Amino acid sequence: MSGKETTSSAGDDSPGAGGGGGGGGGGSGGSGGSSAASTEKQREKARVSRTSLILWHTHQNDASVVRKLLEEDRSLVAARDYDSRTPLHVASLQGWIDVAKCLLEHGADVNSQDRWKNTPLADAEGAKKHSMIELLKSYGGLSFGQNGSHFEPRPVPPPLPSKCDWEIDPSELDFSASAVIGKRVKSGI
Repeated sequence: MSGKETTSSAGDDSPGAGGGGGGGGGGSGGSGGSSAASTEKQREKARVSRTSLILWHTHQNDASVVRKLLEEDRSLVAARDYDSRTPLHVASLQGWIDVAKCLLEHGADVNSQDRWKNTPLADAEGAKKHSMIELLKSYGGLSFGQNGSHFEPRPVPPPLPSKCDWEIDPSELDFSASAVIGKRVKSGI
């Protein structure tokens, strides 16, 4: 998950600044409407870049940068990635207490749910991060969703011998309409 965020963060951050100039140049040749569309694209690019930044720095356990980003834009506390995970989900899963405290102090929703309906507490429980579990519970965190079950592999039972659809009984095969493929070896030479 975070590998995509890493690439996204670096890719969006640098081109975001340079892309803004290119977008403005493209809009100046058109009507006023395209200039407004270009401005909107620049805003969206900047928002995606900031979202990637807070998720990346949360994952890297960089509380000082997370705090700085939140001071610049408080709405980042509710940023979401492609799985609808918030920075608090990321910090909870990793067990980053200082980052989680920073997020909670800035108003993070302790019971936000990701696309699997897991809360940050469910993620911390699934990852067995005991200090994080205590912290989230002290802020009123509830454990609902899959309760971390997506972190624990479930055993898959072996197929029953009588039910194996991949086993073929040779007596079930009909070769009456078959053709030989390839070279025939002549015997008696």
